[in-house]
Amino acid sequence: MQFSPGQWSLIERMHANFNDREVHTRLPMPIARFRKTASETIHENARQLDDVRTVSIGDGWLAERADDGASDIMSRHARLYNDEVDAMMSVLVPSARYRKGHYAYGRFTAPQPHGLHTDHSAEDPDCTGEPICIARIETLGTHYLAGDYREHDPGTQSMLKALRYWIPVPEGEPDCILAELLRRQTIKTIPVNHVMLMVAGNSSENAQITQHIAARPPDGGLHSAFFQRQYRLT
Repeated sequence: MQFSPGQWSLIERMHANFNDREVHTRLPMPIARFRKTASETIHENARQLDDVRTVSIGDGWLAERADDGASDIMSRHARLYNDEVDAMMSVLVPSARYRKGHYAYGRFTAPQPHGLHTDHSAEDPDCTGEPICIARIETLGTHYLAGDYREHDPGTQSMLKALRYWIPVPEGEPDCILAELLRRQTIKTIPVNHVMLMVAGNSSENAQITQHIAARPPDGGLHSAFFQRQYRLT
């Protein structure tokens, strides 16, 4: 991935202070792109399942999968993703250290998104913003709230509440509200097959957390894959 001068300026500010709130309003940022052959292989592997398989990447994950590279395609790609994202993060956010991660793949059938959320770092209730990298493969992109969420007018804040809890509000039903906020570009969509640098964390008023929501699959579901890697700052 080649960075523009504006992106390099953003990276330099993250080096100086990752929790620069204005920097957070400019995330997520693409930091890599999956090669076509890799995304096609991952997607084809996801198409073999009629449900969703989710795998947490804990302390014993690498040891448990040391010998299954040939038979478990998805774990092999997850291992490559982990290694390469760690290498990129060592340049983009040198103080970042791996905290946790997971990947999921198969036929996603949830009739609605699970709500606008921020990937809270429950391990550290006092943390502000922390790096998180996500990627969706081939289908089912991720929507995110663009800019500073505190600057929206009360009506838009109410609409965002509808998406956060997936409930009707005076402004309308959540499905219609999502379409309207996408039209306004208040909510934007992360392109598939990209690794995106976002920011997770808890409710510190000094942090701008990337609020995001999974795209809604059509009736009958849609095959896709998802990788996530979350970091803490040292």
